[in-house]
Amino acid sequence: MGNREDLLAGARRCLEEKGYLRTTVRDIASASKVSMAAIGYHFGSREALLNQALFAAMDEWATGSGRLTGQGDTAGERYADTWDRKIRDFGEMRWLWLASVEAFVHARSSPELLAALAEGQRRNRRMVAAALRGVPESEVAEEDVRSLGSLHIALLGGVMVQALTDPEEAPNGREILQGLRTMVELLES
Repeated sequence: MGNREDLLAGARRCLEEKGYLRTTVRDIASASKVSMAAIGYHFGSREALLNQALFAAMDEWATGSGRLTGQGDTAGERYADTWDRKIRDFGEMRWLWLASVEAFVHARSSPELLAALAEGQRRNRRMVAAALRGVPESEVAEEDVRSLGSLHIALLGGVMVQALTDPEEAPNGREILQGLRTMVELLES
């Protein structure tokens, strides 16, 4: 690997071990065995390097386990199983979710990071709406992106926070499904 790749690998290790906000330039240089000056040369800043490493890890998750389709005979069973898998991921990839929460907090003082996170949200809403509807992303209705996609992303963030702060009491897939069904009943009455 070259210095650029070594820095990305070192930044990822730092994200895993220290998180987004506590990782320093010195930490990354040490983990990658590359000089601190190389960070500025290749990425411009510590933040730009951490952002790239974090987004690469999130993309890796999304193309792997993040897009898992649940198992079951009915749509409800598949949806509940998908949630169980995502909740399991929150525990197994705890570092990724904690680092992403830290990045969201930091984005208040970083217009570049805020713009990148907002763009990721737009892409994710479309991806989720298309997956739930069972259509290609190019065919998903804009109304579904704004409603269905937004709702699922909101649920994802809320369940993630519950799973990270109180894993023993966080809801499971069946409880999430039942909660959605109950909410629909309440809204239709």
